Parts: sequence; C-alpha cells; structure tokens
Amino acid sequence: MDQEPRQTPEWVEEVKTEVTGMAKEGLNHPSTAPVLTGAAIGAVAGWALPFVSLPVGLIAGAGFMLYQRIKK
Repeated sequence: MDQEPRQTPEWVEEVKTEVTGMAKEGLNHPSTAPVLTGAAIGAVAGWALPFVSLPVGLIAGAGFMLYQRIKK
C-alpha cells in the first residue's frame, strides 16, 4: 500500500535533519534563508491581520517554508 510522504515517519527524520543542519550551520545552510523569509512574511501578516497575532504568523510562516523545503 502506497502512503503519502507526510504520512510516513520519514518526514519526521527529514525535518529533524533540516532543523539540526540550520542550527549547526546558521545562515550558511541552504534552508535558513527561505525559512527566515517565511517567518518574516508571516510576522508581517500577523501584524497586519487583526485575527492573527505576530508570534502565530511568525511560526506559521516559518513552518510553511520549512514544509516547502522538506517536500522537495
């Protein structure tokens, strides 16, 4: 039976590897810049939209960009 990638435990390992790599390499890691950009866009959206707070927007933006990097 074929499972979607997000339903398999492999994605957990991929996220762990990406986050660990970003923590160790900092801005030199290829995922850092897109994730920080997503966090900034999410923070601006959280500031501009009355029903979303700044921290929620920041986390959502960073999470979305990290998901996009893992999905590739």
